[in-house]
Parts: sequence; structure tokens; C-alpha cells
Amino acid sequence: MLHYQPRAEGFTEPRLGLVVGKKLLKKAVDRNRVKRIVREQFRCLRESLPACDLIVRLAVKPSSLDGKLLAGDFVALLDRLRRPKPKRDE
Repeated sequence: MLHYQPRAEGFTEPRLGLVVGKKLLKKAVDRNRVKRIVREQFRCLRESLPACDLIVRLAVKPSSLDGKLLAGDFVALLDRLRRPKPKRDE
């Protein structure tokens, strides 16, 4: 799950926060692996992101801790964030 909030004027860099609870991943090794994968993807895509605060929260227990799958899920969330929002006709 991705929560975001635009940053105040004057800030141009995006920031990342991670929440990976013990309830979903019991082993610290697994929690740290998820955080490491998300941080690396964020680092690679940082230049193309808008200036906002991002909080990534693990909402459900991942079926497997496959690095490519986790990275792909995170990149898909970031792609949705970068897409322009459709304007509603009033």
C-alpha cells in the first residue's frame, strides 16, 4: 500500500518511509529484505518522482519473498503515482 502527500513549496526531492510490521513478517531478516528491495527501487527511480512524501506499508503478507516480484509491485505503485490524474467533467 502506498500513501503519499505532496511536499511543501521549496522542496524538490521525494522522501520515502517504510512500515513493515512484525504481524505480517515474523523474521527480521524477511522484514529487512523487503525494506532493502523497496529502498533500492526508490533510489533508482527517485529522479522521475514528483516532490512528495511516500509511505510504503505492507498491507498483506507476501506469498513469497521473491525480490523481482516485490520490486515489480513497488514499481507498479510508483507508475500509478506518476500517471496524470484524469480530469472530471462537472
